[in-house]
Amino acid sequence: MKTLNHLLSPITINGMTVPNRAVMPPMGTNLGIDNHVSEANLAYMKHMAGSGAGLIITEITCVHPSGLSGPSHIGMWDDKFLPGLTKWAGVIHDQGVKAIAQLHHTGRESAYMLQKGEAVGPSAIPSKVFRVPPREMSLELIHEVIAAFGQAALRARKAGFDGVEIHGAHGYLVAQFLSALSNQRQDEYGGNTLQQRTRFMIEVLESVRKNVGNDYPVLIRISTDEYIQDGYQVEDLLPILPELVKAGADCIHASIGTHGSPGGITSAAAEYESGFNLPSIAKIKKAVNIPVIGVGRFTDPNLADEVIAKGQADLVAFGRQQLADPDYLKKAAQGRTEDIRECIACNQGCIERLMLEPGTSIRCAINPRTGQELSYPRGPASKKKTVWIIGAGPAGLTAAYEAKRLGHSVRLFEKAEKPGGNLYYASLAPNKQVYGNWMNWLIAQVAKCGVEIKTNTCVTPDMLKQNTPDAVILATGGEKIVPKIPGMDLPHVCDAWQILDGTEASGKNVAVIGGGLIGMETADFLRDKGASITLVEMLPRSPVGRMAAHGYFLHQRLRDGQCRFCFDTRLEAIENGAIRVISQEKTETLSPVDQVVIAVGMKPRDELKKALVDQVIPHVIVGDARQVRRIIEATEEGARAAWEL
Repeated sequence: MKTLNHLLSPITINGMTVPNRAVMPPMGTNLGIDNHVSEANLAYMKHMAGSGAGLIITEITCVHPSGLSGPSHIGMWDDKFLPGLTKWAGVIHDQGVKAIAQLHHTGRESAYMLQKGEAVGPSAIPSKVFRVPPREMSLELIHEVIAAFGQAALRARKAGFDGVEIHGAHGYLVAQFLSALSNQRQDEYGGNTLQQRTRFMIEVLESVRKNVGNDYPVLIRISTDEYIQDGYQVEDLLPILPELVKAGADCIHASIGTHGSPGGITSAAAEYESGFNLPSIAKIKKAVNIPVIGVGRFTDPNLADEVIAKGQADLVAFGRQQLADPDYLKKAAQGRTEDIRECIACNQGCIERLMLEPGTSIRCAINPRTGQELSYPRGPASKKKTVWIIGAGPAGLTAAYEAKRLGHSVRLFEKAEKPGGNLYYASLAPNKQVYGNWMNWLIAQVAKCGVEIKTNTCVTPDMLKQNTPDAVILATGGEKIVPKIPGMDLPHVCDAWQILDGTEASGKNVAVIGGGLIGMETADFLRDKGASITLVEMLPRSPVGRMAAHGYFLHQRLRDGQCRFCFDTRLEAIENGAIRVISQEKTETLSPVDQVVIAVGMKPRDELKKALVDQVIPHVIVGDARQVRRIIEATEEGARAAWEL
């Protein structure tokens, strides 16, 4: 068993002794209410801080009203916020770890302020994300905001935080002044060189240091590389680092990317290997004599231990891994690495939900407790029930684990030969192996808690009548949609599932019918096998958006693989060696085609619903059996069904 001696060793940052080198970095939650710390914030932070990570850095706190991202953005610009901020620091300290408040100003990267016409930035240049220009900051406002950073830092100290971190990364205001892409000022806060554009960042650091004194830790988060066309790179950054230290920085938090970076590198997808940013982090480390926190989709404490041992970083940030399993460090220290729930980097609950679903708060697609701490039942249930869970995909497995945890008698049925449902097939696509890791972890945890998975078992209405369980959770998933198209019975026609599991070998010239996630991932799988692909989709564009990191890479790989996209195109017939399609009201024959793969999606499988209603058995339908969607809906509905038994 590895000892993790380096990761678990203490480190001192300007008088603050951190018990170990694991860091929870800032991650937005949208749990704040009217810019105040809420009870949900406190419950969430108590959950996270209990992980054992030595250093907890809060989500962004706003130093000035002009830098708000919305009503859930925690305020640090006024003393009226102090009672909540003090409680916030307190729940972290109660867990025996150190608390850092992150100081932040959105600048131009705030949809909330842009919609109000009040967003500001170094120059009136729109971002690549929102494409709406902010108002250029006056010198008076610049000086006011610099002072506000210092005042907010002092307020954090009064609230009991052990230190502060200035958010100078990811394209927010401090980084906007640094970047030539957002700062084209001709006064003292602009300039043609990165060194000249560093003035705002340095003056923010000096303001913070002046307000908190020399004996208080001040961290700064920077992007080692903007990772965008014409953006700065790590080599450009190295000469300014000594100036940041001189201005008051005690630690550098080395992240990567900015708003608009291709592939969402700031919240890297599974396409990026763990530690992918280490070469740049190591360069930062060599350039300064203060501690450096490394960032780069870290999920494995053993890898983090090696990074620290090699001197590539002094501390390691576990961001989304913390959300997936707040107990990851405790489990690793106890030698229980097989029990760690590894983050799958799907971004469904922690990034996409917050960005694309207004009014929502943080979740984790594979850990239903995260963000729901106030409604999460500790158990045991007040009344023990006999619960049948039909279907052992993500929804059913999650429901089984949660129901058993709460003390119910659980029977889990799966009609297939092995559990996992359609997640098994999804995990076979390129760069989706981590989904298979989670599936195997979940199956193992369900078995470990004492639930037997009865595979090869198709539950019938008669079985329900003979046994009459107290409750049923119907998690039978989705079934393939089979279109009624002439030629479907030809021998060279198969479906996506047969391709992914190897039942059917890849052809050479393949037509994939369906441009949703199943079709795109199957086409990617076939591309990996060397096939020439034509993808046919009825919609004008692919339902798989490029904004999501995985979607971006899917499109890129298929484009680079010379995939022929036929959007706004309907399959009319399958022939020997060709397919006939209708596009823009014109019939066209596409050839050569030696294989046709049907991937037009799925529909709910809920055939037992009538029997449950007729027999008056209390039941809940969850996951794809209710509506075909993503992992996050499956796990949340499965967990919620168990919690509400």
